[in-house]
Amino acid sequence: MENRTDKNSYTILFAIAMVVIVGALLAFTASSLSPKISENMRIEKQQNILYAMGVNNNDAGSAVFVDTKEASELFSKYITKQEVIKNGNVEENDQAYLIDLKKDKAAAGGDAAKRNLPLFVGEKDGKTFYIVPIYGKGLWDAIWGYVSMDENMVIQGAYFDHKGETPGLGANIKERFFMDDFIGEHLLDANGNFKGVDVAKGNADPTNEDKTDNEVDAIAGATITGNGVAAMIKSDLKLYKPYFDNLKNN
Repeated sequence: MENRTDKNSYTILFAIAMVVIVGALLAFTASSLSPKISENMRIEKQQNILYAMGVNNNDAGSAVFVDTKEASELFSKYITKQEVIKNGNVEENDQAYLIDLKKDKAAAGGDAAKRNLPLFVGEKDGKTFYIVPIYGKGLWDAIWGYVSMDENMVIQGAYFDHKGETPGLGANIKERFFMDDFIGEHLLDANGNFKGVDVAKGNADPTNEDKTDNEVDAIAGATITGNGVAAMIKSDLKLYKPYFDNLKNN
């Protein structure tokens, strides 16, 4: 009797059937997990924003978010307003923290006027914080973060993260020894012009005592990632200067 399983047609049909079955299972799994994934992303963004304004569980040397179970409650407590700036217009939007900067940048096609710029106003210990998200490119892949400022565009806190930077080198942008260096740094120069903050390899102030030099010390062996951090700070935060100028005039 002929063994039909030896035929090429059987192998092809079997392969097709497996692809269909596995594909269906993956689609079902993705669909089932989608709400949970979205919820986790929402909470993580809230944690990032809170971290940048100093609401965190940091210990002596590590960066630690607030607990996931407390994130939404603390976000509602400390973030008093969410705004979106577009083409000079400012509108309140309680979903501003969900804006995808990567997609928004791509959709704008390099035209800053078309971008949706999220801004979060926080209140803690009688002080007002203005927190904004930033997005850029490191050595291997995307890098991003949140920077908290006062009304004079002096940095009050920062959180950085990455998708695929080198462990022990570029990946250290999310370590406290690097992020904490940005606290107190001025984004404007002495004349009030936007300058940003350079991640300087030849920084003459390695202990970061001078907060008006627009520089922090670079991470050894991570020049390109550090340059990426400086670039996204300059390109993204500069877009918010008109907002802060308006604060001072009102």
